[in-house]
Amino acid sequence: MTVAAAGAVQSAAVSLALFAAMERGSGQAAASAAAPGPGPEVAPSSGFRSRGLGGIGSAETLAALGAVGRRLLWLLPVYLAGRAGLSLGFVVAGVAVYMGWKSRRLGKERSLRRAGLLLSDEEGAVSGAASSAELGLGKSDLPAWVSFHDVEKVEWLNKILAQAWPFFGRYMEKLLVENITPSIRASNNHLQTFTFSKVDMGEKPLKILGVQVHSGTNKNQILLDLTVSYVGDVQIDVEVKKYFCKAGVKGMQMHGMLRVILEPLIGDVPIVGALSVFFIRRPTLDINWTGFTNLLDIPGLSSVSDTMIMDSIASFLVLPNRLLIPLIPDLHDAAELRSPVPRGVVRVHLIEAKDLQSKDKYIKGMIEGKSDPYAIVRVGTQVFTSKVIDEDLNPTWNETYEFIVHEVPGQELEVELYDKDPDQDDFLGRMKLDLGEVSRAHVLEEWFPLQDGGRARVHLRLEWLTLMPGSSKLDEVLQRNKTISSKPEPPSAAILVVYLDKAQELPLKKSLKAANPVVQLSIQDVTRESRVVYNTVSPVWDDAFHFFLQNPAKDDIDIQVKDDNRQTTLGSVTIPLSRLLSADNLTLDQGFQLENSGPNSRIYMKLIMRVLYLDAPEGGLTPRPCPPGSLNVTESACVGSSVDKTPRPLAASPDAQFGTENVIRIHLLEAENLIAKDNFMGGMIKGKSDPYVKVRLGGQKFRSRVIKEELNPRWSEIYEVIVNDVPGQEVEFDLYDKDVDKDDFLGRCKIPLRRALTCKFVDEWLPLEDVKSGRLHVKLECLPPMPSAAELEQVLLVNSLIQTPKNEELSSALLSVFLDRAAELPMRKGSKPPNPYVSLSVRGTSYKTKVASQTADPIWDEGFSFLIKKPHSESLELQVKDDGHVVGMMSLPLSQLLAAEGLVLDRWFPLGNSGPGSQILLRAQLGLLISQHSGVEALNNGAGEENGDSSHKGSETELCIREDGDSSSAQELRQRMPHAHSNLELSDSPLGQLRLTVWYHVDARKLVAIVHACRNLKSSTKDFPDLYVSLILLPDKSRVTKRKTTLRKKTLNPEFNEKFEWDVPLEEAQRRKLEAYVKNGASFMSRPEAVGKVHLDLSQMDLTQGAAQWYDLKDDKSST
Repeated sequence: MTVAAAGAVQSAAVSLALFAAMERGSGQAAASAAAPGPGPEVAPSSGFRSRGLGGIGSAETLAALGAVGRRLLWLLPVYLAGRAGLSLGFVVAGVAVYMGWKSRRLGKERSLRRAGLLLSDEEGAVSGAASSAELGLGKSDLPAWVSFHDVEKVEWLNKILAQAWPFFGRYMEKLLVENITPSIRASNNHLQTFTFSKVDMGEKPLKILGVQVHSGTNKNQILLDLTVSYVGDVQIDVEVKKYFCKAGVKGMQMHGMLRVILEPLIGDVPIVGALSVFFIRRPTLDINWTGFTNLLDIPGLSSVSDTMIMDSIASFLVLPNRLLIPLIPDLHDAAELRSPVPRGVVRVHLIEAKDLQSKDKYIKGMIEGKSDPYAIVRVGTQVFTSKVIDEDLNPTWNETYEFIVHEVPGQELEVELYDKDPDQDDFLGRMKLDLGEVSRAHVLEEWFPLQDGGRARVHLRLEWLTLMPGSSKLDEVLQRNKTISSKPEPPSAAILVVYLDKAQELPLKKSLKAANPVVQLSIQDVTRESRVVYNTVSPVWDDAFHFFLQNPAKDDIDIQVKDDNRQTTLGSVTIPLSRLLSADNLTLDQGFQLENSGPNSRIYMKLIMRVLYLDAPEGGLTPRPCPPGSLNVTESACVGSSVDKTPRPLAASPDAQFGTENVIRIHLLEAENLIAKDNFMGGMIKGKSDPYVKVRLGGQKFRSRVIKEELNPRWSEIYEVIVNDVPGQEVEFDLYDKDVDKDDFLGRCKIPLRRALTCKFVDEWLPLEDVKSGRLHVKLECLPPMPSAAELEQVLLVNSLIQTPKNEELSSALLSVFLDRAAELPMRKGSKPPNPYVSLSVRGTSYKTKVASQTADPIWDEGFSFLIKKPHSESLELQVKDDGHVVGMMSLPLSQLLAAEGLVLDRWFPLGNSGPGSQILLRAQLGLLISQHSGVEALNNGAGEENGDSSHKGSETELCIREDGDSSSAQELRQRMPHAHSNLELSDSPLGQLRLTVWYHVDARKLVAIVHACRNLKSSTKDFPDLYVSLILLPDKSRVTKRKTTLRKKTLNPEFNEKFEWDVPLEEAQRRKLEAYVKNGASFMSRPEAVGKVHLDLSQMDLTQGAAQWYDLKDDKSST
């Protein structure tokens, strides 16, 4: 017998023993799985012995021979290994691989069976099987609604999914067979016979174990967290017939938390513009392979294959990646919805750790050493690893990391500590923290206990950096960053988000073929790269990138467009980021000309910069916490340690949408060629209509006055609405004819709100829809709030000169209030906590918050907005109530906001008529509404300075009276409006001077006169007179053409600033004359006495241009 044969026999004997033991084990496991209950033991060969050899049937004989044949077949690879001269180790290794594969298969089957039992009878499993040995359920295996009170069951939705599941299976079969199969066959010549031989999604549908709705986070979106679980009997088999290769999946389970965001909310069907779907954290996945892919269940390959599959899922469905499902056509800003501007940035200071476990042991544990700890800090897919501290159980790192936070609540900070070893690092413990807690506290410094780490603690300082859309805080941030000792990277002052849209007319390659363009974006030593778009000169990337910036004023972004070989450059452009600092909202959205490229080659991008501002005092909110351990007298004296009590925030924490509202001012001017609805005698006599207009925007409705018997009515009414930038909103106008019974429809029209927000001013004649004729003249003006009190007097002056039919005052400011929380509210009788809510009001407008259940420290997190007419005299009234009873109140005069920096107050306010320590935390900010298209605009006059005339400085305000009918031909009439002490244009007139502006408003078809002021008037008595100005439009001296100002008492230099109008055509106005009399007010015993007059021949004036001028007063008896 040869040596090889002897080796084969030896290997066969050993293998037979191993396989026999293995078969017995698997047979017993299968038997126990099939019949878990106890039963009488039956010897497997008892039946055989009782019958004897001669009693064996033919079927049983074949089964026995088949079993022997299978056993002998197992020896074939063993014999071949012996013949090849391989050692016994190869056989043992093969047996070990098989046993590992078999064990993993059995484990997957048990897991699928257990999860299936749980999903089939969820309530029964929760009530009785939580401690059942046959299910072996732990707390983490139970549905989310068991452990969390704010997670709701949605059985109705599961019933819908169950009924729709077969149809989903048909869709998947059609998708795989008709769409995926051709793509796979075309990808490789060897796969031309690839086919899906079976596609069966099974009978077990996806289940939603619970839904949590996050309310109050953002008014423009609905945020849902779905706990999803899929334990399916799916079977998908594939085959490559050319190579007789079969593979597939039979059974799969996946569990995770799926976040669904319904955004944006729009004012039209279907209400929701798009769905954003993603997993906040990686879901768990387990796949039962069949056929050739059975090899993926081998230990080692299994973890690699699952990781690769999870990486592919994470690449498009785990944060920061999202699946965007548009629900409306022409969805704006799809790239920003797919990759929105982050919620914030969290700066993590990894300071130190205490009482770590010792993992380095020598001489089989007889000698205990220390550990070489390092930390892995993770937020989503962003991971940082600290340096290793050798042989230290109380290491100090003092390292700082910055993470972009995309979703709060939901995303978690995870810190894991390990002991560095040459082979495999030992685990020392971990901690997790929802970043929503950091966003609420702004600064959180604490010793966190390590899970599975014994008494170990880790000391972290967490700072929430708010993204500021302005550069006003940048210098403060840069100065503060200089005081931070940060390793390994210096602290960032801003973040840059780049939305890469597309390019146009890129040059061809030398072979005159279209390139495969890819974009590289670089800031300093950080480079990001887009995906490759193949064979096009006008690629669309639709990608997003994020960069941290240390000093935005000095950094540049370098953009290179290259072919996919990275060798050929198709164009480049360098953009100084300082351009964004002067841009509106720190945003550039435009095309950029590419250098070293084609003549018309451009790349289109949107660049958004946000300053990273720490809204907390220097040093943080809490003092440095005490070291962990048993608290002695010294340690317990450390008041304010975050271990003892959660720190109270010093400032409110509104979301990014707070304070971004605009005010839309709607000018309803006139209509033309309306349909006559008032007919008489059966329509034989045509009458007219009594038109009025209904205006709708953002849930608010307005109704104009009725114009009697007019087909070309003029309303000249103004309405104001607070709006958010929510896509899909429209300003709607419906015209009706007022009747005794039912009003007749005269037509409708509408303007997209987005247009007004973008253009800031819209002036149009809108054709009326659903009628034969008619059009409506409207103006829309967007007023963004401006945080400056310097312009307030000018805004009030302009608003006073704009007259409306009802003489209603226009708003001069917008007040935004964010109500964060309250503290230490008084208890009810019996020491029960209240159910508090807040009522806020300004003048006649009031709002209420939601009710916080049973707490003396409620958190509301709600924002409100108010239109303010006179900020000097108005105040915000606030009452905290419990079941209608007032438990606290406060009053905030808006004059305090006018005196505050940036017109913002953000702090705790004491409550009156409440407990001794009762306070409320709120943020109130004021923004002025400065109109640029009102017809009368206040501007700062800098002409005197430019001309070097210091005598003019500070003495006057410049007004512009403008016709905004056509922006291309807008004409401006600039007039000086001096104060009483001004000495401009002095004359030697013995009676004094009167300042007038006279012009014709073409759009409104009105003659307009503004009486500004008088100066150097002469008094015939010792006392100062009470003066007013009377205007008469000659030649008609009737009451209809007369106007007069209000009375100014005891002055020789009165200021009026009042505006008057006459409804006359331009041709007639140019034939008229205007007389203005300055009169001393009548006393009880005498008639008014004329101080002087001004006579203006309007035919000699250019009324379309207008003029603002001082006129000498003449004696009333003299002629002009």
